[in-house]
Amino acid sequence: MSVSDTSFSAEARPVPSVAPRPCVHERARPATPAELATIPWMAGLLPAERQQVATGLQVAEVEGGELLCASGPAAAYWFGVIEGLLKLSEPTSAAKPAGTSTARPSGFHGVAPGGWCGEDTLLRRGPYRQDLRALRRSKVAALSLEDFHALLAVSLAFNQYLLHQMNERMAQLSTLRDMERRSDPDLRVARHLAALSHPRLHPGVGDLLRITQQELGQLVGLSRQRVNEALGRLETSRLIQVAYGGVQVMNWQRLHQYPDIAAA
Repeated sequence: MSVSDTSFSAEARPVPSVAPRPCVHERARPATPAELATIPWMAGLLPAERQQVATGLQVAEVEGGELLCASGPAAAYWFGVIEGLLKLSEPTSAAKPAGTSTARPSGFHGVAPGGWCGEDTLLRRGPYRQDLRALRRSKVAALSLEDFHALLAVSLAFNQYLLHQMNERMAQLSTLRDMERRSDPDLRVARHLAALSHPRLHPGVGDLLRITQQELGQLVGLSRQRVNEALGRLETSRLIQVAYGGVQVMNWQRLHQYPDIAAA
């Protein structure tokens, strides 16, 4: 066989294969002390309980659009945001797990720094009811179902945190239902901004909610142009200030109650 017989043309030359990106579970690593310090419920734990969490808590960096968990499978982890932004989305009616209520508000909900989600599912040891996906590059913490229940069995402070967390979630659910009924685009933007900057549910946000207009549009189900218009009106009402890299909430209580006291 001649050399010309064994050589490859430019069209036939094989393309080098690219190794697939490891799944989130395979990329997870133990949390660093600095990362543990950002977790809001850690401070109330006893030293032995904190050590238990530090041993089991895992952290992974995920890219925008990457899926952390899909609705349907049995819940295995409790997820929290150290950096970035996650999106919880309701599955379609056909894809909803059996026994899931259809009365919940539809659409997307965000999880910002300091926020944790899915504790109600882990408490029931049930299936995930929503898809959880990174909206931007994020650093995510995960506590396993076993470690979650082990801490629940011994820590009064952890139980109190979950009680307050779920109470705030119920109040938030009520505001989301009200938002769905009223179908006001400005209200949608205001309520989602208030939810993402909630001081108890997302204590890691700080003075600036890092979010782009495109990301906010994905959460509220509006075009970037419509989001921009709503932000302008909220800024005129002195409820927010659009800043480089995100949105600064000037008065969270008024934003949370918008539009009832927008002119106050």
